[in-house]
Amino acid sequence: MQLTGAEIIIEVLCEAGVDTVFGYPGGYVLNIYDELYKNSHRIKHYITCHEQGAAHAADGYARRTGKPGVVIATSGPGATNLVTGIACAYFDSTPLVAITGNVPVAMLGRDSFQEVDIAGVTMPITKHNYIVKDVTDLARTLREAFTVAISGRPGPVLVDVPKDVQLSRCEFTPAEKPKRRPNPTVRKASVERAAAAIASAKRPYIYCGGGVIIDDAVMALKSFAEKIDAPIACSMMGLTAVEKDNPRFLGMLGMHGRYAAAKALDESDVIIAVGVRFSDRATGDKARFSAGKTVIHIDIDAAEIGKNIKADIDIVGSVREVLELLCDAVPLMQHPVWADRIAEIKASAENDISMGDDNLTPQYAIEKACAMLDRGEAVVTDVGQHQMWTTLYGTFNGPRTFLTSGGLGAMGYGMGASIGASVGGAGLVPKADNDSFSARRTLLITSDGSFHMNMNELATAVTYNLPIKVLVLNNNVLGMVRQWQTLFFNKRYSQTTLDRKTDYVKLAESFGAHGARATTREELDSAVRLAFETPGPFVIDCVIDRDECVLPMIPPGRGIDDIILRGVGSDTSKDK
Repeated sequence: MQLTGAEIIIEVLCEAGVDTVFGYPGGYVLNIYDELYKNSHRIKHYITCHEQGAAHAADGYARRTGKPGVVIATSGPGATNLVTGIACAYFDSTPLVAITGNVPVAMLGRDSFQEVDIAGVTMPITKHNYIVKDVTDLARTLREAFTVAISGRPGPVLVDVPKDVQLSRCEFTPAEKPKRRPNPTVRKASVERAAAAIASAKRPYIYCGGGVIIDDAVMALKSFAEKIDAPIACSMMGLTAVEKDNPRFLGMLGMHGRYAAAKALDESDVIIAVGVRFSDRATGDKARFSAGKTVIHIDIDAAEIGKNIKADIDIVGSVREVLELLCDAVPLMQHPVWADRIAEIKASAENDISMGDDNLTPQYAIEKACAMLDRGEAVVTDVGQHQMWTTLYGTFNGPRTFLTSGGLGAMGYGMGASIGASVGGAGLVPKADNDSFSARRTLLITSDGSFHMNMNELATAVTYNLPIKVLVLNNNVLGMVRQWQTLFFNKRYSQTTLDRKTDYVKLAESFGAHGARATTREELDSAVRLAFETPGPFVIDCVIDRDECVLPMIPPGRGIDDIILRGVGSDTSKDK
């Protein structure tokens, strides 16, 4: 059958199982939007306030569901506004397909109005991208884009479609749903070497990352840890791979991770790294990180092997497959001395992260808010102190229920991602009796600095009546930057004291949402109850001390001996 390029886009999206897209219309995607209008019974479109918000929403949807997110934007500034969201998806291995419009093919390269070489702009932050200059290539290219996005290590793909290609006609033949390309074949010899190293270990240590969640390898990880009797630490992206109350769980490793995770790693003899990329925030002093240890690195992406930490044994392949093979290959092991030492480290005063304050602390607010969520409902964060506090004090309800910007560290991620998480979560969790919105509830933990970045997307949440509960930890400073200025710049607080006069309750109400302000624990308790009893978006302005610090903290490039545990903060005098 003969179809236009715009019609082909819709048909391929439906082939790929896409029923939800995010975006913002404009002149060079009007034909696509006309087809979305005609096909609204097949594909639900969510319009955001800004293309960055749309990209983050598609990202949040993908992370929540495991399906590729789709975002649509027009040419020029519409396309460039996607860049931060695309980069965020790239760093955190999120499957995303971005479809952009552009000027007609004949006008490319002529500095035409709203012409941008978006393929060139995004080349370093996509798995692949395409410029489709012939309508006969469009269906094949889009199908390939979905295959690339979901295969191997997932990631974003961009397809740029000039306007005349959207208008042109060609023969279209339906096809099957795009499938993942086969994973790399796991080398038997590598598995055998790893199994031998693990069998000889006295103090094995598992360090897991986002790859475990992406590959649905949570159960395989637990079985493997039981088989070899090893503790488990995780990267930030690996949170939710292990329940917080699992006795083997040490917490997050890294600059603002748990003392137990860092200390146990320091004393281990074999590190089994699973689906993790050894970022600098996690490793600290790289020379000390792996000194005197055997490092086994398991990852689907061969490019990550040896990039940051030298691997003595590498296994490239599906994380779940490798863990299952290793579980079969190693004997049932017990390490009673190591287990006792792990228990001792976890019980130590150094591992105590309690703020120990009767005031309204971030710990209290986060624990109270997270306690309101039902199983399977998601927590989303922006980036800053609140993000780290959430990793320390938050409670998560299973895989894919903690969403944050890890590798890129993008402030402003949270509001858009919460929209995608809320939409994506609707079909994942059974609704409670007589509760029309519980299945889609999402908790966004943010700060006044991050919230100001993309708070316009609160309007989107109101438009679609999404049950997003926003906890704004409001200290009226750029908290993480200020913390570094306290520690490393002799309290020279350059441009980190905001002194904004924003009334977040009135702001919420002006958008059509609800809000409440809390300055005490009692007020916070009441605000949280009200937020979760109220349908639709709700903003809690939670006022905290500007000098609260995220601790523990290992300074950049340092090791466990340099960890800062407590007692850091500015005095009560005026900023200098």
